[in-house]
Amino acid sequence: MRDIKRRIKSIKNTEQITKAMKMVAAAKLRKAQDKVFQARPYARELAGTLSRLAGAALDSTHPLMVKREVKKVAFVVVTADRGLCGGYNANIIRKVRSEISAFNDVSLICVGRKGRDFFRRIGVPIIAEFTGLGEEARYQDAKLIAETIVDLYLKGEFDEVYVVYTEFFSALTQRPKTIKLLPVEAPAEEGAKVDYIYEPNAETVLSALLPKYLNTTMFRAMLEAKASEHGARMTAMGSATDNAKEMIAKLTLNYNRARQAAITKEISEIVGGAAALE
Repeated sequence: MRDIKRRIKSIKNTEQITKAMKMVAAAKLRKAQDKVFQARPYARELAGTLSRLAGAALDSTHPLMVKREVKKVAFVVVTADRGLCGGYNANIIRKVRSEISAFNDVSLICVGRKGRDFFRRIGVPIIAEFTGLGEEARYQDAKLIAETIVDLYLKGEFDEVYVVYTEFFSALTQRPKTIKLLPVEAPAEEGAKVDYIYEPNAETVLSALLPKYLNTTMFRAMLEAKASEHGARMTAMGSATDNAKEMIAKLTLNYNRARQAAITKEISEIVGGAAALE
């Protein structure tokens, strides 16, 4: 009975922690979700503008758009710094392992501690890492990461760059996604084509827009990943809380049975002793 009581107390403490973590994750998810929904239209419009510019600058030889012979490839892996978020980190790592298996010479740029620790442990080369970025995705961090990627790309450290992150759909649904970051490929523009006049010219505007496009793409990936992380953590902590309640109910039943058995045994001993005295 003493052991069961101790276990019930321990699980109740765990339940309080998981319940608090669920509530914190839910509050953070609301903010992260709003940011994702705000960023998507801007990213979509920017992609459309880039598409029109790329079409107008047909003879553009911008180094970020020129395709090279693919010998070395880099993957930007966006994971969480912390665990306790269900299969969130494991799903991204599984996706990356599947993607890099198709290439011979691969390097990683890790955003988040969990991805960095795993791939360092299995010996995949990590060319850059960004950890401890906080609970919110910030544009200045995305810009720094994008600038680092561009700098390494222009130095010839790799010939293609892909970003693997988790796309947010809802608190219950998040899916790993891979997008090509470099060389920049003009997104397909939807709708009727319109002629534009560019000042001073399309090539100059394209050169100014490309860094902003890369920064925005990286920022959106981080926003989606952060919202997915909070959603996964909220769901995982909700499940943990429900499991704790179920365990407490079972242990309480066992405790009551043991207590009842002890009382029955004492009554039997008293009755037996009284009968012996007679």
